[in-house]
Amino acid sequence: MLLKRVVSGLIAVAAILVVLFVLPEGAIAPVLLVVVAASAWEWSSLARLKATPSRLLYTLLIVGLTALYWRFTTPQLFGGLLSTAGFWWIAALFLVLRYPVRIPSFVVKVGGPLTLVSMFAALDGLARFGDREQLLGPVLLLYVLVVIWAADIGGYFAGRAIGGAKLAVNVSPNKTWAGVLGGLALSALVGLVGEWMFDIGWYRIVALCAVTAAVSVLGDLTISLFKREAGLKDSGTLFPGHGGLLDRVDSISAGSVLFAGGLILGHGPW
Repeated sequence: MLLKRVVSGLIAVAAILVVLFVLPEGAIAPVLLVVVAASAWEWSSLARLKATPSRLLYTLLIVGLTALYWRFTTPQLFGGLLSTAGFWWIAALFLVLRYPVRIPSFVVKVGGPLTLVSMFAALDGLARFGDREQLLGPVLLLYVLVVIWAADIGGYFAGRAIGGAKLAVNVSPNKTWAGVLGGLALSALVGLVGEWMFDIGWYRIVALCAVTAAVSVLGDLTISLFKREAGLKDSGTLFPGHGGLLDRVDSISAGSVLFAGGLILGHGPW
């Protein structure tokens, strides 16, 4: 299982590097839109939509909202969407803490567009940030992914090595507080590298990376919660050893919003 995770993870990293640094500059947003579309299709299962037409309609709704944002985005819309997403993730934390109290299906349905459109906005905003000739935007986008991956990797190995008290046993029985702390520590180390890369005060970038890592755990737990409610083990089967696409972007959907908001909200990538 670990070998499958490593192999599929390396393939995903290679694909991301090609999109960010090999394909033309304008390719990033369309690729992100494809990611949103595939994630929306999987989310339709979490929303307990069974019939193919209803799942397709739900997917098209999210893709349409994302495309509208992409077409008409402004600094004000960017800020408003990320702020709204912040309230959504606070609500999601409340849902995680209350579980196993049942969650109405309409909450999951509304959560789909809030999560996926704001994820697109955050990643697209990072990709377009700063001097395009110096590739600052694509580097920032890759950097936030590394921060979140570090939280996942650190959490996985620290949790297995130390174990101990469970984080949210009703939602994700394998997650431990030791794993969370291990993930935060590794993300903080990535933050120190960021201080050198971006000429930002070390305490600011380390704090931003640590909080991003913590919020990324909430994204993971929220999708795990919705999968439990829908009776699903994985969101899909796209990645061997990883599950579906949502299983790969669950942490990113929350962490990227926090990182983008903390870094550029009020300044904008325009």
